[in-house]
Amino acid sequence: MGVVSKKVSEGKLLSTEQAREVVTESMPEEAFRDRKVLLIVPDATRTAPVGTMFKEIHEQIGGVASALDVMIALGTHQAMGEAAIEQRLEISHDERTGRYAKVQFFNHAWDDPSALKNIGTITAEEISDLSGGLFEMDVTVEVNAKLFDYDQIVIIGPVFPHEVVGFSGGNKYLFPGVAGPQVLNFFHWLGAVITTPKIIGHKWTPVRKVVDRAGAMVKIPKLAFCMVVESDGMSGLFAGSVEEAWSAASDLSSERHTLSKEKPFHKILACAPEMYDEIWTAGKCMYKLESVLADGGELIIYAPHISDVCIAHGETIEKVGYHCRDYFLKQWDQFKDMPWGALAHCVHVKGLGKFKNGVETPRAEVTLATQISEAKCRQINLGYRDPATINPEDFANREDEGILLVPHAGERLFRLANPPAWA
Repeated sequence: MGVVSKKVSEGKLLSTEQAREVVTESMPEEAFRDRKVLLIVPDATRTAPVGTMFKEIHEQIGGVASALDVMIALGTHQAMGEAAIEQRLEISHDERTGRYAKVQFFNHAWDDPSALKNIGTITAEEISDLSGGLFEMDVTVEVNAKLFDYDQIVIIGPVFPHEVVGFSGGNKYLFPGVAGPQVLNFFHWLGAVITTPKIIGHKWTPVRKVVDRAGAMVKIPKLAFCMVVESDGMSGLFAGSVEEAWSAASDLSSERHTLSKEKPFHKILACAPEMYDEIWTAGKCMYKLESVLADGGELIIYAPHISDVCIAHGETIEKVGYHCRDYFLKQWDQFKDMPWGALAHCVHVKGLGKFKNGVETPRAEVTLATQISEAKCRQINLGYRDPATINPEDFANREDEGILLVPHAGERLFRLANPPAWA
């Protein structure tokens, strides 16, 4: 089956009826009769009408499939409670205990070895080829063992420009979505070594090649619904094989989620939405805006609701701090045994810079305006601003002055019309 798709013109969103047509055509009832089906969906840190898709799929095959369950592709994020999953699926508790009572909810557990299944190794030779010669090492591939209790996997998720892979979605919902730590640590660091501006918004990156190679090792039939999301709805929906649906969606995402600017900005106020509840996810504000941040400029992550750096990886981050890539690479013996995924996050947030003769010189400054204390910000090597002293309106309509206000930052990619060599 080729890709089943629906797209609308700029400024419009798909209707529920159009989404239903895609589901009906790509999931014929008889093909799912008596089959156990697992839906893999994002957590609350991704904007997407997941509930629309869940309800339409349940309506289409819920009566004939022997099981239709949901796994949250957490990666290394925090587990979601029952009420939070209900909200993610846009259902009431009464619906949960009534119409959807047979549906089981699972959270992925990346750090529980008993929850994982080893499905093989990507050899050092393959890694060298996939990474363009940057790395040559065996990479163990583990995935949530529950996947193998099912006859069919259905991936439901949005596609956005992404700092690690190029564009999110597709097999990324398996790796790192429901993966073990080795492979996710490896390819996050691979992306950091290449650098965010060279990765984000680029389609066929070395990291995507690694993710797709790992995805091919999951020998279970897979179907993907890849959404291109604008506002709270979809401007595009693509269904089919994971790779084909993702490819089509990433092309549309490139059109709809990329904004071009003529000149860089010396000050950017990036307002993190409530769905980012720690710097681990709010760092996306920097990732999507680094390419339009001027040399020597300042990007402020404005998130008065955030009080945590990172629950899962906070200990590592607070120990090493946020630094540019070369700070770690030129002192690799000191850091090589740290979790590479955490190091990658530190590099992504800090941005480009140099490390020479023991002195780090970041290209620009990143400042937190959150509930995280000034002392903690200094400890982790980021700037501090008291959020109470910031009025976002003071940053509005000042682009001619080199000042940019970005509400709901973190999903749209900003690029310069004439990018510098480092981008």
